[in-house]
Amino acid sequence: MPGYRRQLYRDDAVVLRVQKLGESDRIITLLTRRHGRLRAVARGVRRTSSRFGARLEPFGHVDLQLAGSPEGVGSSLQSVSQVEAVTLYGKRFLGDYPRYTAASAIAETAERLTPVEREPSLRLFQLTLGAVKALAAGEHTAGLVLDAYLLRGMSQAGWAPALTECAVCGEPGRHAAFSVPAGGAVCPDCRPPGAAHPAPATLALMSALTVGDWPVADATEPPVRRECSGLVAAHLQWHMERALRSLPLVDRRESP
Repeated sequence: MPGYRRQLYRDDAVVLRVQKLGESDRIITLLTRRHGRLRAVARGVRRTSSRFGARLEPFGHVDLQLAGSPEGVGSSLQSVSQVEAVTLYGKRFLGDYPRYTAASAIAETAERLTPVEREPSLRLFQLTLGAVKALAAGEHTAGLVLDAYLLRGMSQAGWAPALTECAVCGEPGRHAAFSVPAGGAVCPDCRPPGAAHPAPATLALMSALTVGDWPVADATEPPVRRECSGLVAAHLQWHMERALRSLPLVDRRESP
């Protein structure tokens, strides 16, 4: 279609990842509100004279004007022609390793949950933006924010672990065993060999994070949080069929 490369459109986005391109350009991976995940070239942003290079940093919420085809005609790479910062959340925790590593895991998960470029995913956009905003606010431990994001992201993808009923037979109740291959909590009749037996408080924490019950989540003890994180990570990576590179780097100590 002649002229599609000059088509301009606007959207707001969370910056997920930044890669160098040549001597002065960058490729920006974005999760947009209306157009899903896409990649765009930001030309000249690595020069000291760049007008908007500092606005295109990971974990920022930005408003952009993009040049290219929003439907994906032609090149998969868009071009950034204008960008305005809405809130640069990443600047608030660049020196805070636990929050920064949690944000990195959130960004990688958002990419993995949007395998098709330009496929709208408004709920995931809102979830990702909310998680980065929560990390910037620092009202909750970074590890809890991350696990809440992973659990809710899995719900969006249809992978939510069963917590209030048996994952196999559907028997309601708080069951004592948890099996990742089976899909979550399992009753005694359906419990497969090798199923874990987490503390009841661990499953209660997973339920609280899934629904956003922060008073319950914030009151939990570190051993419960560690066990919860292990189950959440195992469940996520089982369904993704690949490990997240950033997850082992997450520092789950509480920020000062």
